[in-house]
Amino acid sequence: MKKTYQGTQDKAKQKFEVIGKREMLVEVPLPMVEVWEEMQAQVEQLTGQAGLRIIRAILENEVTRRVGPSHQPGPESGAVRWGRQPGYVVFGGRKVGIERPRVRTRKGQEVELDSYTRLQHDGRRQRAVREGIVAGLTSRNYRRAVQSVVEGYGIEKSSVSREFVAASAAQLQELCEKKLEELDLVAILIDGIHLGKQVLVVALGIAISGEKQVLGLWQGATENTTVVKELLEDLVARGLHPDRRYLFVIDGAKALRAGIERVFGERAEVQRCQIHKRRNVKEHLPKSAQGDTDRRIRNAYAMTEYAAAKAELEKIFRQLERINPSAARSLEEGLEETLTVHRLGVGRLLRQTLASTNPIESCFSIVEKVARNVKRWRAGEHALRWTATGLLEAEKRFHKVKGYRELEILQRKLNPSLTQREQVA
Repeated sequence: MKKTYQGTQDKAKQKFEVIGKREMLVEVPLPMVEVWEEMQAQVEQLTGQAGLRIIRAILENEVTRRVGPSHQPGPESGAVRWGRQPGYVVFGGRKVGIERPRVRTRKGQEVELDSYTRLQHDGRRQRAVREGIVAGLTSRNYRRAVQSVVEGYGIEKSSVSREFVAASAAQLQELCEKKLEELDLVAILIDGIHLGKQVLVVALGIAISGEKQVLGLWQGATENTTVVKELLEDLVARGLHPDRRYLFVIDGAKALRAGIERVFGERAEVQRCQIHKRRNVKEHLPKSAQGDTDRRIRNAYAMTEYAAAKAELEKIFRQLERINPSAARSLEEGLEETLTVHRLGVGRLLRQTLASTNPIESCFSIVEKVARNVKRWRAGEHALRWTATGLLEAEKRFHKVKGYRELEILQRKLNPSLTQREQVA
């Protein structure tokens, strides 16, 4: 045991190499972890001070370039130094005060320093605020969560709120201006999310590669036809091919169906969510009959062949007519469009994705998680900004859809005249 203990001690000894005319090894039997724990704060502070010295050197370098090493006019313009003034730069996630150098022309006009402007608006602080808010921090407790190697300011509630407004507005603009002509889309899912008294209608695209893309969103009071129509027209304006046939997946709302028809007419293939259909039928039945009926409808939708699935659902409809006409009418309404993926011969794996609105609803769950700390929804872009932030956060977690290799076959069925070159382009 003693020998083992001594071996451990030998491993703990630190060796330092001194580089010079000759090399030698110096053994320092110090408890280095304990030394680091005591010195860490000082090392971090030293690092912060070194960073500020570099920032001051950057500013001074631009002044020298403009003015020259002395007070004589520099190579760029007839400018002179004009003292210093209190200012700030963004460093370590907060504003840090510095003495900024000033430069003026011979006529007394202030010369803006490009490096100073960039050091104030490098975008890192906005990104840090956005990541913190998305992770669950509130603007009120953000200050407590921020650690920095230098003393600074600008992380109070009002400052954090302004930074998040700017960051989320940029993300909303990014989403609303996204170009779509390069996306070879096969399916488009459309659904709405309720935030307070507002509804945001969102479109999610599935490309032939199996990749999912958030295409856009539109704000309204309800999921009405006009909102859906304007959303789709916006997608067309940004590059969605209006002459192609797409598979639209919706939850069954008549307003969504009408909006799609107004923009794409008879070219659109519509798949109504099978999960919503099962849920609607169950709501009309007593609890004693819900389980068995839902199981039978689920098994019918699980069938591969279109004719067999439709025949089984019609059999269930006739039985429901005798025991609960309301449930029967609920099943019958839009029944054909719940079988669109069967009629198109979509394979089992891909059908699991395209037979319901689950992919877009999973995005909405992330939006709700991101916006969980919002207590009151205001008018204007408030809901739009938060929804865009949540959707783009969800987009980071997207994976290829199940059965994505079958999408090329589905594309050929939807657009048989589409050449291979057009598909690649």
